[in-house]
Amino acid sequence: MSQTKTNKKFKWAMDFKPRTHTADLPFPPGYSQSANANYTESSKETDNLLLIKKLWDVALGPLKQVPMNLFIMYMAGNSISIFPIMMVGMLIVRPVKALFSTQSTFKIVGGTQAAVQKFVYFIGNIVNILLALYKCQSMGLLPTHSSDWLAFEEPLTRVEHIGGGMSML
Repeated sequence: MSQTKTNKKFKWAMDFKPRTHTADLPFPPGYSQSANANYTESSKETDNLLLIKKLWDVALGPLKQVPMNLFIMYMAGNSISIFPIMMVGMLIVRPVKALFSTQSTFKIVGGTQAAVQKFVYFIGNIVNILLALYKCQSMGLLPTHSSDWLAFEEPLTRVEHIGGGMSML
């Protein structure tokens, strides 16, 4: 009884075995055997071009982030508060993590453009780190004067003070 059940075909059952062209099933319109043979070669070339394009998008990603980082730095201001500190922290941490994961990011890279793509990726991340360091310096977080780490040095005296608003006489 169990063998008769397994041999019985249901109307909704489909056979997924590859079959050759049969007389009862014509080829679809526009299909030709010669075009099918060339398709595999052209598809490999197209896949290669798409892979190279995608890897260039990955390599240029850090450089594409520079304008947005500049805008965020401008909007955060130079005050010492939680938002600018977090923003500067993320500006430093993200590119450093990306630099340490460069090999895993480009693990499928091969060919003549691999070294150039990795170099562009590296330069983009270094530019973002330099932006973060500039922001730290403009906020006064970097020790740039000897009085910042030596107790016997006098701190820098400001020659000019600028303040906004109106003067009250």
